[in-house]
Amino acid sequence: MVNFCRKSMVLFLLVASFLISCCSAIGLEKFDHPTKGNGNLRFLVVGDWGRKGEYNQSAVALQMGRIGEELDIDFVVSTGDNFYDNGLTGEDDPNFLESFTNVYREKSLQKQWYSVLGNHDYRGDVVAQLSPYLRKIDSRWICLRSFLINAEIVEIFMVDTTPFVKDYFVETEHTYDWRNVMPQKTYTENVLKDLENALSESTAKWKIAVGHHAIRSVGHHGDTNELVDRLLPILRAYDVDLYMNVHDHCLVCVCVCSESPIQFLTSGAGSKAWRGDVKGLNREGMNFFYDGQGFMSVQLTPTHVEIEFYDVFGKVLHKWNRSKQLLHTAI
Repeated sequence: MVNFCRKSMVLFLLVASFLISCCSAIGLEKFDHPTKGNGNLRFLVVGDWGRKGEYNQSAVALQMGRIGEELDIDFVVSTGDNFYDNGLTGEDDPNFLESFTNVYREKSLQKQWYSVLGNHDYRGDVVAQLSPYLRKIDSRWICLRSFLINAEIVEIFMVDTTPFVKDYFVETEHTYDWRNVMPQKTYTENVLKDLENALSESTAKWKIAVGHHAIRSVGHHGDTNELVDRLLPILRAYDVDLYMNVHDHCLVCVCVCSESPIQFLTSGAGSKAWRGDVKGLNREGMNFFYDGQGFMSVQLTPTHVEIEFYDVFGKVLHKWNRSKQLLHTAI
């Protein structure tokens, strides 16, 4: 009888483990965002910003508002480290108002903000930052771990990259909120599974992936090896056009066309910048680097993309553009 009970318990645990593994990869939640009548799409990208307006966050926000009005943007993409230094303490943390609502006040920025988490966000109450309650405070705010924006001519795949970085799980200087992430291996495998499934089903003319951590960067943190090993092969396999990130507090444009046409774009200059803090590694393909504050705009048509980087005064520092046909002749 005892052996029978033990065998039954083992069988139960195996089945439960299998079901949890199967059910945890449930697909990316999708947000449909229609384009304008002409089929074009325009949006801004900013990250590493949440400092209650300090370190020129307010100045960058002002110029974002001006450029947003000129371009008549459709939405804003936020690439993580939304609230410094340690995320939010809860749903009622005044930092949400002081670093977001009260800073990005310009009329053109009263559009949807699609946000992913950064490592600093994981140092706070992650569940609070993901809570729909924040949308009641400010309806612009949409923040999930990983999700999909379907904007007709483009699909934007928002990826939760922080749990991929092994160092965060062993460091003792900071405490991270790993609720709903552990075990790490299962969680990250399911993120990649959901991403690959969504990419395989995508029929969009453009595919853009967004994550907090860089795949290619010459900034302080440099390349994120875990993403190079695990995420990049999937992006290449499904012909993703652009990968956008922050983490390094700078503006960067990198293209490594020898292996695939994917462009790596860093827009992590929303507030505090790291002047002169350059790692100096792997400069291959780098065609723009700026270690000051600023942001980035993206303009898309069915056949063309144009990227512009701006400084804290709204001056255009760098432009990059390519047609869809030219982008894929490099394969």
